Amino acid sequence: QVQLVESGGGLVQAGGSLRLSCAASGRTYVMGWFRQAPGKEREFVAAVTGSSMTYYDDSAKGRFTISRDNAKNTVYLQMNSLKPEDTAVYYCAADQRYSSTYSSTLVYDYWGQGTQVTVSS
Repeated sequence: QVQLVESGGGLVQAGGSLRLSCAASGRTYVMGWFRQAPGKEREFVAAVTGSSMTYYDDSAKGRFTISRDNAKNTVYLQMNSLKPEDTAVYYCAADQRYSSTYSSTLVYDYWGQGTQVTVSS
């Protein structure tokens, strides 16, 4: 069983930046970020594998950067040029297996509790 603990959410003005962190209690192969806005389904944001392959949703490309520190079992999401539509609860996710896709919630066995990101206009 792997536990995930997120930090770094908060309130920021449009155009600002935030950095999310997620620490895992054990070894993982892939770590990712999803987000869920009120009344909407949870959606993929970005993922990174143990070999540092990265994957992004189109909405995140060019603005968000995912990275990981394998020694610390920690994944980061640097979010720049934030927009009001980025407002959501952001969830860290992890799994220990290879997959042909990392954008589905079904791939991940482990989830964090979520951290709120609010972008004001």
